[in-house]
Amino acid sequence: MPMPPPTLPGGATTRRKKTTDEGLEEGPVKKKPAGKGVKKTRELEVDAELFTKGPFSGTQIIAEDIGPDIVLPEPTEEEEKPKAPSARRDTRKQAAPVSAKVLEFKKPSGKVALTEGVTVKELADKLGVKANDLMKHLLMKKGLMVSINQPLGADLALEIAKDLDIDAEMVSFETAVELEAIEKSGTRGTTPRGPVITVMGHVDHGKTSLLDAIRETNVAAGEAGGITQHIGAYHVEKKGRKIVFLDTPGHEAFTMMRARGAKVTDIVVLVVAADDGVMPQTKEAIDHARAAKVAMIVAINKIDKPNANVDRVRRELSESGVLVEQWGGDVVSVEVSAIKKKGIDDLLDMILLTADLLDLKATPELPARGVVLEARKEVGRGIVGTVLVQDGTLKIGDPFFSGTTYGRVRAMTDERGQRIKDAGPATPVQVTGFEEVPNAGDALQVLDDETQARMIGQLRQEKAREAAQQGSSRMSLDQLFQKMQAGTVKELNVILKGDVQGSVEVLNDTLRKLSTEQVKVNVIHASVGAISTNDVLLASASDAIVVGFNIRPERNAAELAEKEGVDIRLYTVIYNLVDAIKSAMTGLLEPKFEEKFQGRAEVRETFKVPKAGVIAGCMVVDGVIPRTANVRLLRDNRVIYEGKIGSLRHFKNDVSEVRQGFECGIGIERFQDIKIGDVIEAFRVEKLEPAMA
Repeated sequence: MPMPPPTLPGGATTRRKKTTDEGLEEGPVKKKPAGKGVKKTRELEVDAELFTKGPFSGTQIIAEDIGPDIVLPEPTEEEEKPKAPSARRDTRKQAAPVSAKVLEFKKPSGKVALTEGVTVKELADKLGVKANDLMKHLLMKKGLMVSINQPLGADLALEIAKDLDIDAEMVSFETAVELEAIEKSGTRGTTPRGPVITVMGHVDHGKTSLLDAIRETNVAAGEAGGITQHIGAYHVEKKGRKIVFLDTPGHEAFTMMRARGAKVTDIVVLVVAADDGVMPQTKEAIDHARAAKVAMIVAINKIDKPNANVDRVRRELSESGVLVEQWGGDVVSVEVSAIKKKGIDDLLDMILLTADLLDLKATPELPARGVVLEARKEVGRGIVGTVLVQDGTLKIGDPFFSGTTYGRVRAMTDERGQRIKDAGPATPVQVTGFEEVPNAGDALQVLDDETQARMIGQLRQEKAREAAQQGSSRMSLDQLFQKMQAGTVKELNVILKGDVQGSVEVLNDTLRKLSTEQVKVNVIHASVGAISTNDVLLASASDAIVVGFNIRPERNAAELAEKEGVDIRLYTVIYNLVDAIKSAMTGLLEPKFEEKFQGRAEVRETFKVPKAGVIAGCMVVDGVIPRTANVRLLRDNRVIYEGKIGSLRHFKNDVSEVRQGFECGIGIERFQDIKIGDVIEAFRVEKLEPAMA
């Protein structure tokens, strides 16, 4: 016997739906709408517990099931209050604003040093904040979704520190590594080190010869033109103490290299020839030494010359602001002769005395820090860099980064080519193991982790590429079209190849400075090494010339250049290269023409000649009228026509020219409108050789 449907209070009933495999499903009985006694706002609020815990569990109730006799109680004041949304639903709608005060951290004391490319984890450690909290702060306040190892820009890192009211500053990787090492070891400047000396002066004043006398070698004989072309580093010992010498070129084009030498040095030895005195490049060397704020010693060379005048040198030095001790100043001066080897010991003693006053110290226990003086590619050895170790100890196997490159020390040799295993402070060495050719003047810093060194090098490479893209001059189409129409812009494209990075860098800067308003020198590629087929192909595609300094092209490259018609210029002395580039720039200039006056004739009568047209009967009043001259017809001092002479006759004879005071008949090509009183001027146009402004 089937069960009757359940009955609700007040007569409301439910009925079951059709039987299914799962069992019986109960469904509501459809009835007429409820009467007036039903509270519509409470229809859906029939106590849920009644149908979950009572006999009507699982029964669905709708408004029509509630009879008119059921009157639900009025809602209380608490029930009328709007219910607060659940925390879960609120989170889905919007994120609650998070301020910097939510971050729990211990504010560091003093100024915090942040490195370029600092990651989220490193920044959190520096600021004393949990990394997860910092990531939430970046997401909620800055709208940035970052990972824990993602590098942050310098501006963003400083902005975060400012939000947390922390005083921070950006420092280089080299400075950060040095500060961290000093903080760990707690020592700085524990061991005296040898001084680094830079030899400066005018060209041919005997700088290299002086170093030859000190080292008892002959470097000048191997230099092209007798001029030092790139920086060399050498060390000698005096009284058991090491002295390092840097020889910078004296030619004016190497001003930048001399400036770099002054920055890495402790003492500048200014070489002045006693028979020549203070020259322009001597004054430049003085300015570099002052800018670097280093001590200076004057070496008055060539005192053995018959015309040597030491007092004149000291007077000219005083006029340049360098007052030597003999004249009551504080600059040491020593008289030397590199050829006779006089005064060399006195000069070394003064260098050691000055070094003692400077109290030069280093910390050999720290990771090595130095500067790249030169870098080049060598067959069989790869990239070789001349490095001056300034602090710490450089060892075989040390990972390092330098500028935009990185590497690991594979081998080290001293200036005599002998292999060494380590190099202490103030030691010049040749290092192999660079991934790319570093720039001369880049700092070299050793790290504990090769991965970190690679990351720093790659980060700097990206920055260098971005800077190159931003620095490239871009022109709108309108500007480009206008300049092309006017023909005011000429470019000389150059591909520059050199033996060492220092020379390439200086030549690059020198050639760019040759640009004028008429011709622009565009160095589209500059690198170290022999001229390769890639260089020739690039020159062919960009219509450039290839300039090689102290290098030669590869055999395949030379053959390809001849086939493609690419011009390759090779030089060993820098001023010859500069002169050749100037000549090439001059060839790009538009030729100039100058008008030369020849003669003037007045039209006294006109004649019409069959087949010849109108002939002007003239009197030559000034100069000479040649048959081949260009002529200009003037009427009331206005130019009516400009062309060439068709015929020139004196009476009935054809003549080559008619001089002043003679009559002639002049016919003008393709022009017949000649009147009495007109003036015919004869002139010629001369082509002038173009010259740089």
